[in-house]
Amino acid sequence: MENSIIMETERLYLRQMTVADAANAYELNSDPGVIRFTGDDPFESIVAAERFLANYKDYEKHGVGRWAVIRKQAGVWLGWCGLKYMPETDEVDLGYRLHQRHWGKGYATEAAIACVAFGFKEFHYPFIVGRVVQENTGSIKVLEKCGLRLIGAKSFHGAEGLYYRIDNHLK
Repeated sequence: MENSIIMETERLYLRQMTVADAANAYELNSDPGVIRFTGDDPFESIVAAERFLANYKDYEKHGVGRWAVIRKQAGVWLGWCGLKYMPETDEVDLGYRLHQRHWGKGYATEAAIACVAFGFKEFHYPFIVGRVVQENTGSIKVLEKCGLRLIGAKSFHGAEGLYYRIDNHLK
C-alpha cells in the first residue's frame, strides 16, 4: 500500500511519498526558487530528507498528507501536492511544490484540484484553506483556479500573506 496510487488525474498519479523519494525531495527543497516563499529550510542532505520521510506520519495520523506527484508519461517525479491537517487551527491546508522545470504546465493546478475533490468526497471536510505569501503570484493563481477564494490577509512564516478558502458544497 505504501506506493499505491491515492488518486489519478488525466496526466498525473498522486501517491504516498516514501524514503525512496528522498533524492527527489532533497533536490526540490534545495532549489532556492522553489522554497523562496515557503518559510522552509532546505534539507541538509539526502540523509536528512530520508529521515524526514521515514518519520512523516500524516498519512497514518490523519489519512491525508503531501503526496508525490508523478507524471504518468515516463513516470517523472514532479514534486508533491496534498492536504495537511493543522491541529493548531483545526483546518486542512492545500499545499503543493513542484520542480521549477515543471512550472507553467498546469500540473500544480491539476493535482491541487484533485486533492480538493478528494478531501471533500472522501473525508467530507467542511472547508479547505490555502495560505500564500502575497508575492507568490503563481501559487495564488493555482489556488484561485481550484476555486479557493480570498478571505483576507494573514501573517505566517514571518511575512504578510493571504488566506484562501473553499467550502464543501457536496455535503
